[in-house]
Amino acid sequence: MPSPSSAPVIELSNLTLGYDRHPAVHHLSTSIAPGSLLALVGPNGAGKSTLIKALAGELRPISGTVSGLAGQRIAWLPQHNGLDASFPIDVRRMVAMGLWHRVGALGRFNAEHRRLCSEALAAVGLTGFESRRLDTLSGGQLQRALFARLILQDAPVVLLDEPFAAVDNRTSADLLALLHRWQQQGKTVIVVLHDLAQVRAHFPLTLLLARELMAYGPTAEVLTDAHWARAQRMHEAFDDDAPLCAAAPQAQVGMDHSAHHDHHHPHGPAQAQTHSAEAMP
Repeated sequence: MPSPSSAPVIELSNLTLGYDRHPAVHHLSTSIAPGSLLALVGPNGAGKSTLIKALAGELRPISGTVSGLAGQRIAWLPQHNGLDASFPIDVRRMVAMGLWHRVGALGRFNAEHRRLCSEALAAVGLTGFESRRLDTLSGGQLQRALFARLILQDAPVVLLDEPFAAVDNRTSADLLALLHRWQQQGKTVIVVLHDLAQVRAHFPLTLLLARELMAYGPTAEVLTDAHWARAQRMHEAFDDDAPLCAAAPQAQVGMDHSAHHDHHHPHGPAQAQTHSAEAMP
């Protein structure tokens, strides 16, 4: 396998994200330590995919900053990967795209590259599938192949959006084990998930989002009934048509967001701390 890479500290400072100037994520400030295995959870439409897109560099902030990722190689697997499974390409060639950073546009694949592809396919349980066309794979097999491509990218930061949706339990278990191995290598792995039982079983850290930061820290301290109920209330009260709010003072972000608005913006106070049990009700 490729050698482990050094992950950066990821700093989010007063980060507001959205589309057409309508915010989907408000004033998010926190720090993600290198080597974190972090679940990103929240109600449907809470801004989870929006945040992961911003971390991947696919969405420019309305305001605030993301620091620590500039110049870093990031492995990103969106929920809808956009891969045309009918395209006439076999598994090995698709997986080998993960070596782009080594080979480049004009490079040739050599014996070492082929060996790395074989090892990556073995790591996800697809030995013998090298010559199979993508349109012959099941959903679980295709997801395994996409994870093999992520292995070859050897990025210090891995971003995944609902990677276990619509795949079988065995595939989920095998790929979750791979996430743990990535963390052991020192990679930062951030995963959008909806299965809270899966989060509790496999993710030491959780960030609960409901357009704003609700809680962030050890999973057992974040996934409480009180935090989840508050996240649901915040999300339900959020007004998609509200104007862009003024930036909250840095020291107050995540404490009482509504106190720093200079206009009517009916989404209520967040009342969440970051990183510690102080977020507990």
